[in-house]
Amino acid sequence: MVYVTLIGAILAEVVGTTAMKYSDGFSRLWPSLVTAASYTIAFVLLAQTLKTMAVGTTYAIWSGVGTAAIAVIGVVFIGEAVTAAKVAGILLVILGVMLLNLGSVH
Repeated sequence: MVYVTLIGAILAEVVGTTAMKYSDGFSRLWPSLVTAASYTIAFVLLAQTLKTMAVGTTYAIWSGVGTAAIAVIGVVFIGEAVTAAKVAGILLVILGVMLLNLGSVH
């Protein structure tokens, strides 16, 4: 169940960050409201996750997977450039998350 909550926090953060891109510096109402609501949900779910999971592992997974997801969304949906460095960075984030999960198994 803890991973379901963490996945929800990651999804909410990704939605919030994507909406922030479209908020035009918080000058557009609806994307700004989606950003605020999504980040509120993300932090509530993250706080719930922290009740049963180590803070270092939780935060690393939350931020790492969110960062990788936003990078992919930027390339696929927003038209950002694909570079070797960006692809390598995403792969390293995924590898890091996998290693954290393996290291946290008791």
